[in-house]
Amino acid sequence: MSLAVDVTHRFGSFLLEARFVSEGRLTAFFGRSGSGKTSLINIIAGVVRPNRGRIVLDDTPLVDTERGLFVPKYRRRVGYVFQEGRLFPHLTVRQNLQFGRWFTPARERHIGLDQVLDLLDIGHLLDRRPGGLSGGEKQRVAIGRALLTSPRLLLMDEPLASLDDSRKEEILPFIERLRDEAQVPIVYVSHSLPEVARLATTVVVFQDGRIVATGSPTDVLGRADVLAPHVAAEAGVLIEATVSGHDRAFDLTVLQSRAGTFQAPHLDLPIGTPVRVRIRARDVMIATMRPDGLSALNVLSGVVSALDATADGLVEVGLDCSGVRLAARLTRKSIATLQLKPGREVFAVIKSVALDRDALGRAPIPVEPSSADASTSRA
Repeated sequence: MSLAVDVTHRFGSFLLEARFVSEGRLTAFFGRSGSGKTSLINIIAGVVRPNRGRIVLDDTPLVDTERGLFVPKYRRRVGYVFQEGRLFPHLTVRQNLQFGRWFTPARERHIGLDQVLDLLDIGHLLDRRPGGLSGGEKQRVAIGRALLTSPRLLLMDEPLASLDDSRKEEILPFIERLRDEAQVPIVYVSHSLPEVARLATTVVVFQDGRIVATGSPTDVLGRADVLAPHVAAEAGVLIEATVSGHDRAFDLTVLQSRAGTFQAPHLDLPIGTPVRVRIRARDVMIATMRPDGLSALNVLSGVVSALDATADGLVEVGLDCSGVRLAARLTRKSIATLQLKPGREVFAVIKSVALDRDALGRAPIPVEPSSADASTSRA
């Protein structure tokens, strides 16, 4: 899937200028409230006609103001999931789901009811009405209804914003499955850094109506310079790892990465599952000698690669751990006391409790090349 956007639109005193290209399976629009995220997906959905610009989904133009082209929203085949489920209260779950299919001709349906029920685990809810569902169940049904329109693109506008932490944790694994198994590209709007770090394959960062960074989560979410001040303290790195074992006696899971071995709170995932680990710079301590008699279970050897002053008077220490980038945020006094400088060998120390559920999620499953791609590459 390729989504190319280049639009300008004025909403009263607010000017939106957005330009990016994404080929990710889940493109996350990230930024604080009012930065332009929802405004842009409304333009992509066809709810708003932009003053100027062009939007192309795969090779199909949806908007081209120079040519006077504006595909109406009902012909774009775009599914939309809102902050609240917006289910019909007088209909059962089955009837709500079937409502989505009515708008798609039979010959264009490529997602079936059984597939959706399995993907979202909502088969046991079919005879219930929305009033008897939890917030997480309502959102799963809303996602299912959108999927049953067989969309070419699925837009999700802060779908977890109205849920408490336990309900968010309930639904996140289903969105991971959606990303990896549904074969429908997703644009996902959020101001939650943990959500974006866990789910995204491409991140688009918004500030005051403009896009300030686009790229992979690994490249973008470690840049404190493009994160808003209220989340800059959450900046860190993403590391790809694999579940290599479980320590049942202590409820821990062992993760293996290029940077080294991690022990994290227990994850209910099979051995061999690829995961994504988010390590915040503020959760990393530095030692110049391998520590002994320490409660923290994760100690990685590395080399200082950079020292960068931050806006809040601290220093971000870049580390190279066997070719994997890590970061630590320290005071200037700590830098001086440890005599840190590029090239110095050190040890990064990370508490296992820092690797909580917000910091861990399934890594996106690699996309297998199609037979057509394979033929092209052989040619």
